[in-house]
Amino acid sequence: MQNRLSFTNRHDLKLSGVLHQPNVGKPLAYALYAHCFTCTKSIKAAVNITEHLAQHGIATLRFDFTGLGASKGNFADSSFSTNIDDLIDAAKFLEQKYQAPQLLVGHSLGGTAILAAAQHIPSAKAVASIGSPAQPEHILHLLKDHLDDLQNEGTANIELAGRPFNFKQSFVDDVRKHEINYRKLNKALLVMHSPVDDTVSIDEAGKIFTQALHPKSFVTLEDTSHLLDKESDTKYAANVLSAWALRYLELKEEQETSVSGVMVQNATSKGFLCEISAGKHSFIADEPISFGGTNLGPTPYDFLAASLGTCTAMTLNMYARRKKMLLVNVKVNVEHRRIHVNDCEDCQKSDANKDRKVHVLSRTIEIEGDVTEAQRKRMLQIADLCPVHKTLENEIKIESQLA
Repeated sequence: MQNRLSFTNRHDLKLSGVLHQPNVGKPLAYALYAHCFTCTKSIKAAVNITEHLAQHGIATLRFDFTGLGASKGNFADSSFSTNIDDLIDAAKFLEQKYQAPQLLVGHSLGGTAILAAAQHIPSAKAVASIGSPAQPEHILHLLKDHLDDLQNEGTANIELAGRPFNFKQSFVDDVRKHEINYRKLNKALLVMHSPVDDTVSIDEAGKIFTQALHPKSFVTLEDTSHLLDKESDTKYAANVLSAWALRYLELKEEQETSVSGVMVQNATSKGFLCEISAGKHSFIADEPISFGGTNLGPTPYDFLAASLGTCTAMTLNMYARRKKMLLVNVKVNVEHRRIHVNDCEDCQKSDANKDRKVHVLSRTIEIEGDVTEAQRKRMLQIADLCPVHKTLENEIKIESQLA
């Protein structure tokens, strides 16, 4: 679930971001993601990693640094220092509007910036870098052919990854003045790097890891490019990152609710997509795309069929245990359809209801195990005794009131 948003940084510039949240339930924790140098929040690695983190229950904000993507400001006036400021301001925004971030993740120079900003974000419990240089000055190797022009002219137009960027000498001076002391990080650290990274050598990861104090972890991203172009690479990185981070985060405890039964919420902006809570359990319901939904979850009638199917399977397994039968598995397939009353052999027909349609739940039960034919027939009879079956066949009254 992606929510586009914006926030204002300390320099009164509006920065553009996207918050990835879990499709089901409340987030376990919040995270902040910093994209690579001259990239944007929309680069494939940023989108995929933040999406996978959200699937693991960690809501994650990715945003464009000043002067990049949809964020306001002039890139030429930005620097490593402004990147740090933007990250601190983004963390404050999350704290004010949602929840303070406990996990900080950065890619390439964004990782270096997140490591530098971490000491100014007290809520952070864990920090992860992906393909990041140990010190910001490392980035100057990309500008080495233009350093003299910058020194002499004060400004230069430099092409990086096929795109032109205007740099000032102040950018060079700024990265040179920064030196990160990893012994003062005071956060759990995860360093992820590819041994075949031809943009930032894995030696840089070694410098970060060697200087930092425990707790620290190192993960090698085998056969992975610097930009993590393959979705399989970003999925692997996010899965490892999530498993590692959950060890250090203070997970938000579920709040007790005074509402009994099942709670269903459906925001108008989400179309048919519903969030369902049943005690501590959360799931979603939706409609197929052909019906105007987004097909992210089962339909209401799927849940009705599932209710009958699960009750049937539970009842038969309980019966088999009580009778000490050699039952291995029960499969129940339930299909829902509507038929005309005249096509229903067991339905009462009259002129008054001749146009009525009847809902039919067709149940096919598969019994696996060393079960005799007589036992199988008896289990078919027992299936009709499951509580949901009896509820559906009895008269049902629905009471409604406004909260």
